[in-house]
Amino acid sequence: MNYFLPVLVVTLVAVVVWIYNRLVGLKNRAEGAWSDIDVQLKRRHDLVENLVETVQGYAGHERSTLEAVTRARTDAMGAGASASPGATASSENVLTAGIKTLFAVAEAYPDLKANKSFLDLHHTLVELEDALQNARRYYNAVVRDLNTRIQSFPDLLLARPLGFSEREFFELDRLEEAAAPQVDFGEEE
Repeated sequence: MNYFLPVLVVTLVAVVVWIYNRLVGLKNRAEGAWSDIDVQLKRRHDLVENLVETVQGYAGHERSTLEAVTRARTDAMGAGASASPGATASSENVLTAGIKTLFAVAEAYPDLKANKSFLDLHHTLVELEDALQNARRYYNAVVRDLNTRIQSFPDLLLARPLGFSEREFFELDRLEEAAAPQVDFGEEE
């Protein structure tokens, strides 16, 4: 009987430490995953700038389209990692629509479609969009695990008092925006 209380206290402390460490690990994974998304978005923003400049050389009179894409890029860069996932997703959705419009403009310019720089940028953008989609999925999976722990017993008894809060998912407005922009320039492989 003398050992019951110390064993109970040690067991409770061990459970609290285990729960706390698990929550810290998930929180850090979520922050790391968000950072990965931010890195991919920065690469995307740089690539879009190069893409706009390339198209501008061929389709200078498509000024409104180019300005809209540039404005969307600037807004998306402004959202950055400091914004919530919802705000970032919203600005990135506008940029995605602008990229699709830019590729539609490129369809009308055979010389542009055959330009090696443009084709390389297009190929890189498709690869980057795939990497970004994977980063979003990973982030959302980690956020799901963290939120589940915060909402589940016994973790919920410690999570909020210790300062853990649920995170927002990175969601797209429309599911079709999850796919990388697909444009066929009739190139043969």
